[in-house]
Amino acid sequence: MTTPRDLLIVAMDMASSRPPERGDLSLALAGAEVIDLLNAQAVRLDGDHIVPGDRRALDDRLLDEAASSLLRQAPYESVNDWLWRRGRGLSAAYVAALEAEGQLTRQRRRRWMLFGTSRMVLADTPARRLAVDRWTSDEPILATLAAAVGLRDKRAGDPPAVADDAVATVLAAVHDALRELEAERQRRALDEAAFNNIWRGE
Repeated sequence: MTTPRDLLIVAMDMASSRPPERGDLSLALAGAEVIDLLNAQAVRLDGDHIVPGDRRALDDRLLDEAASSLLRQAPYESVNDWLWRRGRGLSAAYVAALEAEGQLTRQRRRRWMLFGTSRMVLADTPARRLAVDRWTSDEPILATLAAAVGLRDKRAGDPPAVADDAVATVLAAVHDALRELEAERQRRALDEAAFNNIWRGE
């Protein structure tokens, strides 16, 4: 499994208590992809820019797709730009991939005896158990990404420090992008409130 898949599994396991915003999760998944590409030596960082290495096939389809979509001409792409470009709709792509692989199943429920509904639930698979093991062991990268999207209980304290400078750069970029997204949400909420006040004559 990969870091993005592990992050999604953790997010879905904890969704009933504190589900992350879909946009937040997509940005974090895009950051997780860069980290896995760094670990696979498919990319390196030059400052905060992603420099592709030799093109090689990766075992994971979505990670291979990520590597194929890298900009391969100088000045290359900053981590922040990658997060926004690659992150668009990425959580839905990972959910679809897990469902296609049988990692997710649709569970039917009845509401009011009249309407049938279904929801996605995680299957009990080795991949899920590995993700849970990584989560419960407080592995620094997964713990930091989970904390960034609000999955880590603040009472648990700060995640363990990440020693690798390139990985730390990516994680910092994820935090910056999430703050930027939250600021945009707040701005839109204020604009909408002001618009509604005009219509109400306030």
